[in-house]
Amino acid sequence: MMKVGITGGIGSGKSTVCRLFAGRGVAVYDSDAAAKRLMGDALRPAVEARFGAAVYRDGVLDRARLAETVFRDPAALADLNAIVHPAVLRDFAAWAAEQPGDYVVLESAILFEAGLEGAVDRTVAVLAPLELRVARTCRRDGCDAEAVRRRIAAQADDDMLRDRADYTLVNISEEELEPAVAELDRRFRAEIRPHEDR
Repeated sequence: MMKVGITGGIGSGKSTVCRLFAGRGVAVYDSDAAAKRLMGDALRPAVEARFGAAVYRDGVLDRARLAETVFRDPAALADLNAIVHPAVLRDFAAWAAEQPGDYVVLESAILFEAGLEGAVDRTVAVLAPLELRVARTCRRDGCDAEAVRRRIAAQADDDMLRDRADYTLVNISEEELEPAVAELDRRFRAEIRPHEDR
């Protein structure tokens, strides 16, 4: 089974791209949701051992408290990533093995930063102009534009994503995005079943 990794910074629209792939019958694995689920259950002993039982409140991970710890301390962030990323990869591999269809999608905002590209066969970066990303994120989250710009500045930039991804999609509008996703879907299926594309 082919595995396709889709990444992009905040407000780029990678979730929209994944929704369009899902609409074409492709199973999508949300690595962020998986990490939250795993930290809430399977990884709790390891997270508590490294960060203390206080990061769970009434049995629920206090994400704000954990974030405050790891984003102040690069070593703590590296430790958290060393706990979470391998578990996500194992979970993704088990999930992918159960999916029907020609290929699956792994959605991850930090695909390259986390080294997750080794788990996929093709990578797609979703890009969008800065001000459009800021506007989308403010509309979605109701937050301050400067705060969004700071978050964007802390993420991988578009040049890095362009250089490392096999394919790029520029997301200005869903009307333009839909045919681009359809073309990528056709390409991926043709790679898997080349004789059927002739």
